[in-house]
Amino acid sequence: MALSKAYVDPERCKSCGLCIAYCPKKALEMTDEINSHGYKHVQVLEDVCIGCGTCYTVCPDGVFTITDGEGGKIHG
Repeated sequence: MALSKAYVDPERCKSCGLCIAYCPKKALEMTDEINSHGYKHVQVLEDVCIGCGTCYTVCPDGVFTITDGEGGKIHG
């Protein structure tokens, strides 16, 4: 069975950094890419992410989707 994973919608991200601050595995980082709203966005370090959903919970902008590892959504 595959592990759960977090996925990012870069267009929704506003660079607040809450997800980065609260990720227990430090599996998120800010990119230098700018979305269409003028914000940098986060990216998931997929080899580090355990799909715990903390990023989904703390994000005020609904940036994250958590999957069950088989492609089905758990949150998002």
